[in-house]
Amino acid sequence: MPTQPKLTRFNQNVLSKYQIYNSIFMTLPFDSITKTGVLLPLFHETCKKGFQDGDNPTTIVETFFKKYQARRSKESQTNLLFRFIQYIERQVVLFDAIEDAAFPIVNNMDGVGTLRSLTESASSENKLQELQQYLKEFKVRIVLTAHPTQFYPGSVLGIITDLTAAIKANDLLTINDLLAQLGKTPFFKHEKPTPYDEAVSLIWYLEHVFYFSFGSIYDYIQQNIFEGQHIDNDIINIGFWPGGDRDGNPYVTPETTLKVAARLRESILKNYYRDIRRLKRKLTFKGVEERLSALETGLYDAFVFPGKESITLEHFVMELGAIKATIIKDHQSLYLEQINSLLNKTRLFGFHFGALDIRQDSRAHAAVFNTVVDKVIASGSEVFPKDYQTLSEAEQIKTLSAIKGTIDISLFEDEMVLKTLNSMKAIKTIQQENGEKAANRYIISNNQSTLHVMQLFAMLKIVAFEDDLTVDIGPLFETIVDLENAPAVMEELYTNSHYAAHLKKRGNKQTIMLGFSDGTKDGGYLMANWGIFKAKERLTAVSRKYDVTVIFFDGRGGPPARGGGKTHQFYASLGPTIEDKEVQLTIQGQTISSNFGTMDSSQYNLEQLISSGILNRLNDTNTAMSKENTEVMEDLAQLSYKTYSDFKSHKMFVPYLERMSTLKYYAKTNIGSRPSKRGNSDKLVFEDLRAIPFVGSWSQLKQNVPGFFGVGTALKHYEDNDEFEKVKHLYESSNFFKTLVENSMMSLSKSFFDLTKYMADDEEFGDFWNIIHNEYETSKRLLLKLTDAEVLMQEEPTGKASIDVRESIVLPLLTIQQYALKKIQELERAEVRDQEQIDIYEKIVTRSLFGNINASRNSA
Repeated sequence: MPTQPKLTRFNQNVLSKYQIYNSIFMTLPFDSITKTGVLLPLFHETCKKGFQDGDNPTTIVETFFKKYQARRSKESQTNLLFRFIQYIERQVVLFDAIEDAAFPIVNNMDGVGTLRSLTESASSENKLQELQQYLKEFKVRIVLTAHPTQFYPGSVLGIITDLTAAIKANDLLTINDLLAQLGKTPFFKHEKPTPYDEAVSLIWYLEHVFYFSFGSIYDYIQQNIFEGQHIDNDIINIGFWPGGDRDGNPYVTPETTLKVAARLRESILKNYYRDIRRLKRKLTFKGVEERLSALETGLYDAFVFPGKESITLEHFVMELGAIKATIIKDHQSLYLEQINSLLNKTRLFGFHFGALDIRQDSRAHAAVFNTVVDKVIASGSEVFPKDYQTLSEAEQIKTLSAIKGTIDISLFEDEMVLKTLNSMKAIKTIQQENGEKAANRYIISNNQSTLHVMQLFAMLKIVAFEDDLTVDIGPLFETIVDLENAPAVMEELYTNSHYAAHLKKRGNKQTIMLGFSDGTKDGGYLMANWGIFKAKERLTAVSRKYDVTVIFFDGRGGPPARGGGKTHQFYASLGPTIEDKEVQLTIQGQTISSNFGTMDSSQYNLEQLISSGILNRLNDTNTAMSKENTEVMEDLAQLSYKTYSDFKSHKMFVPYLERMSTLKYYAKTNIGSRPSKRGNSDKLVFEDLRAIPFVGSWSQLKQNVPGFFGVGTALKHYEDNDEFEKVKHLYESSNFFKTLVENSMMSLSKSFFDLTKYMADDEEFGDFWNIIHNEYETSKRLLLKLTDAEVLMQEEPTGKASIDVRESIVLPLLTIQQYALKKIQELERAEVRDQEQIDIYEKIVTRSLFGNINASRNSA
């Protein structure tokens, strides 16, 4: 029987099942659910028809109550709105679980971009050796972050997992029970999670998903590409930020970092312990069973009695190797595959599981560093010259490069100084306990200069490492100006003899992180992406000039506005002018659960990432951008940058976000440990806005500004000058630009301006709303013209179908949210302030944030 088109598979296995299970959910025998389940479809229809007729959210909500619930008291009406919100949140969970269950049916698990497809095409073209050579060097690292872009508590994630399994098995009884459990399980967190809580919830994915999917991929590569031979490269590994990311998070302490590292170690030991117990049931042979029992006891003691030196990684690997040799020699290689698989996992995860990164802002470092210098000089120590603070920047860099000696931490009383210095000591401790790979990278966010790097370089040495610095320093360049300056900063570092000697000891590899989120917030969608592309080209050139392999680590979020979208397509679109020996990127929030949350999705998306760079290399298909295309791309980026910059500096920009969006409600959601803005001032300043609430607030308004603003104006310039063919040529011949266009179209397709059309009549904000709406209309019209499409995302009908269902589910939720925001504005303008009513409507706004964000999990 021929395979049906992907959209048909989606409609049959996702859409139809959702309609069936949602109808079961509606009839569950809970009083609140039954009533809500009957009324919500009527409210949904009222919303749909109301927006078609041009009504505003307030009119829609009032029409619904008048028509269907006229007898309800005001309080009862509000309670029903809360129940609608709770119900819709659960509909989103149900849809997530159904999509997860259908993942291997809707997606071709052996299709283009998978390892099987890659292996077969390499074999048929006699390029297996080239593929082997590539995989001896190539690595993918996904770095899990605690950035709060998803609002599911652990209990709900557990239900999604169980529901997915029950849906796969078509187990109606279990599905019924789980839907009932879902109806009764609270979604709202009454307290913010601690950084340790965030770490524990993400370690769940390491234990239950990545341990198996990473192992399975590595086993496949070894057996099918390397014909069972040892590979001297781990190929895939995990980075970990919760517990180490201090940027703007005062709650991450050195104690937290040590505690998270210990938890990671405990978790991997437990996984090895389970595997050894499984092996022990099979390898019941003389000369083997006793050794497995000893390993079982050693692993058990290691996680039950931490600190007791019961087993080392070296001993564990050596014993497994000896068992493997005995099985081959004396027992006909029985169960050899399982032993190999466990040995492979020790290569991937060691005794650390995930590599813990430390991150801090350069401004925080500079403040700490200056305090350290002053105190150390005052103490009479000669670590710094007495005149250090009066030296020029070049002389300071020279001094820090050759720094010698150690400092006494007991000199300091300032809490920030102690936290920063002790976190550096913590890195050393973790390396001693879990191995060097456990924590060997320090990211400096908002890095602007060579001095910022050298301040950290010096502090690490005098605080913990002296002459043996086993830590990679990764500057993070974010704003458009910093991206332009990055190559000059790196050249200064590469030509610094002390830093060059450090790099040599680290294998002549330099990690450079590039931040899409703050780049987009600063420069707009096109300029951020183009700015990063150009920076990568120039950083590649300067690194190659000094024989350094640059490793780009991309800070990418879920939606295109934060550098997300179709990630593997993005990597496949980069040409030969950009170093691609490693792919490293941050994965966060709903992107973890949607792209890597199940064995199927995790394996599929990891394989796509591995294949993204290799396909270009094998087929030699991706050439550098032509001079003509580069000029057009540069021009488009500059035009859109100016448009976005003018818009960003509009006097209504910050007030609009503050008063018309959900920005200020993010802090009340208790979804993340980190404060929702930088700085301590009560006045909201653009620079203090964090990228997640910034992008999220536009998303809640269904305006998705960071994913398209400036694109339309830039394209219109070419249309007005009768040069649109130049942009068409760029689109048809550049995979990079094509990927940007497709991701921007995804942002546009998730916009819905009918929701906020009422703002056009607002005396204060009407003109500003029209600026946004006009740019949306221009961008949509010209992107459709550019791609010869009738509708947005025409080339991705399945992705579009998924978005359409999700947008339909949350339409009533968005309507309620806007209704509540409008009520708050009215109540705040009233002569007598009714704080009790304001509090109720604010609670509605906060509660309605959850379902809408969770519903946009397919942004990446």
